Amino acid sequence: MTQDAIVTRIINNDMAEVVATRTTACGSNCGSCESCIFDDKVKAEARNLINAKPGDSVVISSKSSRVFSAALLVYVMPLLLFLAGYVIAYLCGAAEGLCIAASFLGLVLGGIILVLSHKKWKEKNPITFDIIRYGEKSEEI
Repeated sequence: MTQDAIVTRIINNDMAEVVATRTTACGSNCGSCESCIFDDKVKAEARNLINAKPGDSVVISSKSSRVFSAALLVYVMPLLLFLAGYVIAYLCGAAEGLCIAASFLGLVLGGIILVLSHKKWKEKNPITFDIIRYGEKSEEI
């Protein structure tokens, strides 16, 4: 997975800080929805494989599998527990209202598991970035 970024500073001989623009579901056309509430700039550390200097436009790369694993953990696992809560309550013969409550309990449980496991998962599966080439000169990120 690659993305354009700007080198903001050199941390040491082989690491640099970069700033990338977070893409949005609306294609970064804020006039179309005006619902962006977060800063669209993301800072990250990247291995400086090409000896880029501050101000250089570069392309950074990360392992797609790490990004997809994180997305799976964050989005799919709570949804599966949400559905499992409903199904388990239904199979136990609970009324519809109790099934709905059990589904939300599963969602909350998924959130709790996510929060508690986040630090451990992040240490075992860090998302790392490499500066792989110079990018095209573009407007300031």
